[in-house]
Amino acid sequence: MLKLTERLGPIAAGQAADTVTLPYELRIRGRLKAESDSGRALGLFLDRGPVLRNGEGLRAEGGEVVRVLAAVEPVVTARIAAGLPLARLAYHLGNRHVQLALGEDDRGGFVRFPPDHVLEELAELLGASLEHHEALFDPEPGAYQQLGGHGHDHAH
Repeated sequence: MLKLTERLGPIAAGQAADTVTLPYELRIRGRLKAESDSGRALGLFLDRGPVLRNGEGLRAEGGEVVRVLAAVEPVVTARIAAGLPLARLAYHLGNRHVQLALGEDDRGGFVRFPPDHVLEELAELLGASLEHHEALFDPEPGAYQQLGGHGHDHAH
């Protein structure tokens, strides 16, 4: 088994000897057994915390690098007018402490989340149209994760 122990951050496809495609529910774990896309047995032995991002590199004890890919999985994409309606939708869904992917494409901005009837009902109440389909789910990292630390003191 190839033991992956170090996070490298985003890497180019050519920097990896292999890839491993994982759904979101497995990319939140620091420890797991998986199979690479070429069929090799992998063991992830990583620090807990940050979600493994689509395109992130992992280094094995021997120096070999494996690139993480987000799997295509069931998602709900909520679409609503840009500006305040989209901000309101993202705010109210995010206020439920769920992971959300934010993005835009040729049809405008969207909020994407795993299927959940309560969230879907809320999005529709706010005026969003919903699309149930399969796509990559790579949610927004928390603001403090993007800044490289937690950034504030809970004692105050």
